Amino acid sequence: MKTLFINIKELLQVRDKSVLKVSGDEMAILPTIKKAYLVIQNGFIADFGSMEDLPEDLNPEKCIDVDGKMVLPTWCDSHTHLVYAGNREQEFVDRINGLSYEEIANRGGGILNSAKKLNETSEEELYSQSKVRLEEIMYLGTGAVEIKSGYGLTVDGELKMLRVIKKLSQDYPITIKATFLGAHAIPQEFKENRKGYIDLIINEMLPAVAKNNLADFIDVFCETGYFTVPETEQIMEAGIQFGLKPKIHVNQFNSIGGIQAAIKFKALSVDHLEIMKPEDIEALKKTETMTVALPSCSYFLGIPYTPAREMMSAGLPIALATDFNPGSTPSGNMNFVVSTACIKMKMTPEEAINAATINGAYAMGISETNGSITIGKKANLIITKPISSYNQLPYAFGSNLIDSVFIEGKVIV
Repeated sequence: MKTLFINIKELLQVRDKSVLKVSGDEMAILPTIKKAYLVIQNGFIADFGSMEDLPEDLNPEKCIDVDGKMVLPTWCDSHTHLVYAGNREQEFVDRINGLSYEEIANRGGGILNSAKKLNETSEEELYSQSKVRLEEIMYLGTGAVEIKSGYGLTVDGELKMLRVIKKLSQDYPITIKATFLGAHAIPQEFKENRKGYIDLIINEMLPAVAKNNLADFIDVFCETGYFTVPETEQIMEAGIQFGLKPKIHVNQFNSIGGIQAAIKFKALSVDHLEIMKPEDIEALKKTETMTVALPSCSYFLGIPYTPAREMMSAGLPIALATDFNPGSTPSGNMNFVVSTACIKMKMTPEEAINAATINGAYAMGISETNGSITIGKKANLIITKPISSYNQLPYAFGSNLIDSVFIEGKVIV
């Protein structure tokens, strides 16, 4: 089926096929066409241009007049944990009462709390809870999402999570990439036997994940109190042997050399980066690794924000993602992420939109199919309500400015 959109006030993120990501000063440039048309056919972008150049022989089955509205590619959220059981509302109250994230974790809360709930929850119930969150982010304009395991911390629990992620991918049109994060925390029963748990990850979890084709990436929480740099390297290397590319949690609370380790193993992305030393930024120069900032996590926990201006000034690319999870970011709203990046990280609207679309796609390895208005890419589109300019998207941080969302050419109802 061929659908024609006409009178688009401004068509955002128009790119040539060769552009897979943008870095440094390039992030400030957002290519657009004003008073534009767009053609989608059989779920893909078929043509676009200025209304002045609209071909007369298109013969679409459907024509949609979006006068006063803007069109942009759907958000690409490259870092989430949206498959989880229950919630951690009480920890939210504990933090209000003065406990830190680390203090809560040290007394059995945090990731271990979520792991306990997940292992007590059936696979069917886990799927039922998770699909509600997935549908919510689709309505909020997300057209591609990465989802991690990591709340099982047992062979059965991790595989259960990954099977749920796979079923979501099969049941919904949104692009979903799966990440194995067995190295999210050390379970209580292995507290005195770290090596035993790492052996379990490498010798039992990873072979089962690979055998059942349940993940695209491997992740490790490389942080003080979680996994050391040598442990992270050992797990990354094992994951690579099973065909999983690394995407690593690093520098959330401390800079301990995780970035350098991730680069050594050619990680697709390094995520969090709230604490960045000059040597960390320097190490990332001239690499193919994407940096991923999670501003709504900083907002929720009250921790520093990723130093985006400093990193872009050094020529680095940045992607934005939600970190959707029950403990530190119980929200998958990429619109809020874009706004927060502008308000708190001093990214311009152009930089933030680039980070949440084309660079987010790169951080998931889906640049060929998602992240920009490019002929041949998936017709994953956000149609805004009538707005004055795209600056209003981050400016009106509490308003829903989305009129409709199309994923693979079909409107999400």
